[in-house]
Amino acid sequence: MIDNNIKLERTLSLKAVVLFGLAYMTPLIVLGTFGVIASTSQGAVPTAYLITTIAMLFTAYSYGIMARAYPIAGSAYTYTRKAIDSRVGFMVGWSVLLDYFFLPMVIWLIGAAYINARFPEVPSWLFLLGFIGITTSLNVYGIKMASRVNSLLMVFQILVIVFFVLLSVRHVVSSGGASSLFSMGPFLGDNAGFTAIAAGAAVAAYSFLGFDAVTTLTEETIEPRRNIPLAIMLTALIGGGIYVLVGYTTQLVHPGSEFINADSAAFEIATMIGADLFGAVFLAGLVLAQFTSGLAAQASASRLLYAMGRDAVLPRRLFGALHARFRTPVFNIVLTGAIGVVALFLDVLSAASFINFGAFIAFIMVNLSVLFMVNRDADARHRYGVVKGMLIPLVGAGVNLWLMSQLDSNAFVLGAIWLAIGLVQLIYLTRGFRQPPPEVDFDDSDGSAHTETSNAR
Repeated sequence: MIDNNIKLERTLSLKAVVLFGLAYMTPLIVLGTFGVIASTSQGAVPTAYLITTIAMLFTAYSYGIMARAYPIAGSAYTYTRKAIDSRVGFMVGWSVLLDYFFLPMVIWLIGAAYINARFPEVPSWLFLLGFIGITTSLNVYGIKMASRVNSLLMVFQILVIVFFVLLSVRHVVSSGGASSLFSMGPFLGDNAGFTAIAAGAAVAAYSFLGFDAVTTLTEETIEPRRNIPLAIMLTALIGGGIYVLVGYTTQLVHPGSEFINADSAAFEIATMIGADLFGAVFLAGLVLAQFTSGLAAQASASRLLYAMGRDAVLPRRLFGALHARFRTPVFNIVLTGAIGVVALFLDVLSAASFINFGAFIAFIMVNLSVLFMVNRDADARHRYGVVKGMLIPLVGAGVNLWLMSQLDSNAFVLGAIWLAIGLVQLIYLTRGFRQPPPEVDFDDSDGSAHTETSNAR
């Protein structure tokens, strides 16, 4: 029985919300994508992450402003719709759907690449299909990941990262002495040019997907207008700090950008610094993180599609239906799993770049939403002034636009096709722009849909 008068209880402290955001970002992903970013940036992983962290901090500040102004779910979609225009908001929501829809594919691809590195005699596609089959089946049956399990996973990830860093330090000291711990080599790479580092930074943005997920806890957080914006900033800052540190120490162990397989390079390095035992522990940690995050990402994607189908943004008969027995959006779950099969024809770089295309659009538009809001609202203009309300979001939008321009060319082709499909859908829904588009209801209080970023990878 549902009681619509029951309200969520404000019990979460700033610390709890930050830990939630970090768990969604999945710190271990820095090792999962290390080889890809090292290859792209020509061996300058920490510099790539440093640039991305700065860009994300500008964007995180803008997210904080918008979260304070509109303390409701929907994130970039809601902010753009409220501050700019409902049709622009629809297109931003469509670009964010790109992340939800294809994120499980990237997660499964990374997991399969690392298992294949340990068992090269087994075809990688077999592991990929195994990931897809298991997670799809579990999501159809309606499995829910308890918060305690996610917390334990987060602790395990941190322990793996700590041991990875400590073993890296020991390896470097034993090879070249304590002085070798302090080097500009990891920041400069193989004489990496600015273009290569920028391309690496564009791919590194994948690791930050989900730092805004803390906005989903607005109604359960103590002093949300203060703590939610602060939590967004701290999540991006702490996550970026972890990425830069791990990238630096790992790049010290393995200078340059040459690997047997860039998609699973960290396994190669883990075996080098900790022998087969730590290599096995590292592999287990990464695969476990990828499996559980793939489960959550597929569940979130299917619920977002269900919310859009329920509100007639997508065909209701297909996307807005629940299975009579399992009470889950089976069509959406199976569709997301089927999309994952596309990973058979992609590598991690191309897949991550495709995902980042949608993310950068969202980041840019959130920054621009602040500019529109400050321009239209005298109170907001007085509160934030020129620096906070105009300069910071303008820089944030510019940096994200620049990083977006560094993405793989295939990402732009596929991204443009995705946006074209969204535009056609928008024209249809608005009868040729003669009426406003329907609004997606992101309220999951009835348990039917959870549409915010669930981006643990």
